Amino acid sequence: MDIYQAFQNRQTIRDFEQTNGVPRMLDPALVNKLIQAGFSAPTNDHMRDWHFVLLNDLEKRSQLVSEVVSPISQKRAENIINRWGLTDAVQREMYLQGIPRQFSMLNNCGCLILPLYRQDLPLLKPKNLSALNYFVSIWLCIENIFNAASAEGVYGVVRIPAPEESKIVKTRLNIPANYEFPCWIALGYPAPDTQRARQVSIDIDTRIHQNQW
Repeated sequence: MDIYQAFQNRQTIRDFEQTNGVPRMLDPALVNKLIQAGFSAPTNDHMRDWHFVLLNDLEKRSQLVSEVVSPISQKRAENIINRWGLTDAVQREMYLQGIPRQFSMLNNCGCLILPLYRQDLPLLKPKNLSALNYFVSIWLCIENIFNAASAEGVYGVVRIPAPEESKIVKTRLNIPANYEFPCWIALGYPAPDTQRARQVSIDIDTRIHQNQW
């Protein structure tokens, strides 16, 4: 698939194909191919010091996800976004679709990945922008994975872990103290009745500024 077509086809998917409640899993060779695409991203120190934990034992996955993510009802999700003061219809639609699916999208995806990167200094206490280079680099890797997945007809979503959630996951999975995971990556084949999340429309000509804003 042409890279620009992969960009255009890319979509946020939280409802994945299942048969009798069992997710359609990604072929291991495809998962390796996607992660290899991730490793094609540039790294700030050129060391590509990234690791990936695949959570594809469905019983162990469910145990871990159940420990750190609680299902949220549609009504509670609506209360949450009302407290946030969100008024844009498309933005509200995205959150109303996403918040109640935080548990199911991780539990029911075709491949659940934890990307890990080395973070020797406190991430949330950077002294300057350069201190965020390791964090930025892993996100370049993650974006490569999603774009490569789109080219293969595979889509998904990320979840950013809460501080306590991250701590529990790292303990349960024996992740070294100086490695962090910036997100969960849930990938899979879209469920037949899933809907592509709408995006806010923009006019690109209003976002490009020549020489000055």
